[in-house]
Amino acid sequence: MKMKRLLIPALVPMVVSVMTIVSQAQENLPRATKSGFVTTSDKVRIHYLEAGPRLTQRASSGARSTRDSHSSPTILFVPGWMTPAWIWEHQMAHFSENHRVVAMDPRSQGASSKPTEGHLPATRARDIKSVVDQLKLAPVVIVASTSAVTEAVSYVDQFGTATLAGLVLVNGIAGREYDEATMSGLIAYSNSFQVDRNKAADRFVRGLYKKPQSEDYIRRMVRATLQMPTNSALALIIGGIASDNRQALAKIDKPTLIVVARVAPWMQFYEDLQKRIRASRMEVFDDAGHALFVDEPRRFNSLLDGFLSALPPEPPNN
Repeated sequence: MKMKRLLIPALVPMVVSVMTIVSQAQENLPRATKSGFVTTSDKVRIHYLEAGPRLTQRASSGARSTRDSHSSPTILFVPGWMTPAWIWEHQMAHFSENHRVVAMDPRSQGASSKPTEGHLPATRARDIKSVVDQLKLAPVVIVASTSAVTEAVSYVDQFGTATLAGLVLVNGIAGREYDEATMSGLIAYSNSFQVDRNKAADRFVRGLYKKPQSEDYIRRMVRATLQMPTNSALALIIGGIASDNRQALAKIDKPTLIVVARVAPWMQFYEDLQKRIRASRMEVFDDAGHALFVDEPRRFNSLLDGFLSALPPEPPNN
């Protein structure tokens, strides 16, 4: 009893913090959205949001129904740098009608644990695997945005594609060479977060969109990005620069949709990504920002609907 009395006060701030973060996300999420956690092998708690109909129960033979394995694959949404799981709120609301959908807060983002280590694509790919395995999402379509793209590719590099039904890669790359001018720009940009985190966060969030977003939405998103400690956010930039997963692109043998916003300096890298993935196609948004699935949710959702409906049926489990 004494131990319980000691633990409860210590846990109250953590519970209140998680409830606050989740409540900020509820505006456009499905009403029945569930909030939960999985724990990784290095004891990091990864927060997730889940919605959608229950998976069809396995038949007595152990096989999934055709609807479960083909027309309604599970979808896992992974947000990019500093952004929370609920940035996918428009997609969760749309796809939860017919699919089991999960959106995760990567380590140090949103309501997930804030460790001082592991801000590397390879480690965060293992976090994705923990979510897939513990929530039994396979076969799953992973939809990854910006910095999470190289994490999804690292997932394939480490674990293969047996758990995947497909991949959707949004405005991200698996690696590139960095010239002196680019590195100088990244250093200056990173330094701005150390000088004035609030100002840099506001500028970052507003830069995600081309279409007008309400000031309430912008404030909610800024607060969400500030959940990630500054040093962890900068470590993630360094980890991304230091990781080159382009050689793993040849391992992707599942249908892959690449969706990008047309930004001249980056198109060459997006096109290189597409050329290296065999079963892939690319769709370009000419008038959307980095968070194109927020700027143009209907078009993005339509593309993903078409992609999902075209997936080949999974073989039954015997």
